[in-house]
Amino acid sequence: MDLKQAVEKHAAWKMKFRSAISAKERMDQVTIGKDNVCELGAWLYGPGRSECGHCQSFQLLIESHRQFHLEAGKVAAAISAGRYDEAQRLLDGPAYAAASQKAVMQMMSVQREKQAKAA
Repeated sequence: MDLKQAVEKHAAWKMKFRSAISAKERMDQVTIGKDNVCELGAWLYGPGRSECGHCQSFQLLIESHRQFHLEAGKVAAAISAGRYDEAQRLLDGPAYAAASQKAVMQMMSVQREKQAKAA
């Protein structure tokens, strides 16, 4: 898995949420809240273990990715319930920002460790 590409896809979630809020769409909060359904999650719980389980930051990535999906699920639930102001506050709030930033940092750490091992 290209973790640089995963970082880009991860960043796109904020835009998806903002778009859903603007368009007053519904979102599947159950699926969004699960950390093993997205492409990165499927990799983390599948082939990623054998590829990068040795990386010190791999377990930290699993945890930060899980936490991100927990926060993203809260945003999606508020959107689906039509609580758009609350969804915006959650999206702009410290919990979502911290979870997102930590997940990105851990993806980059695993990518660096993966590249160092390959060199």
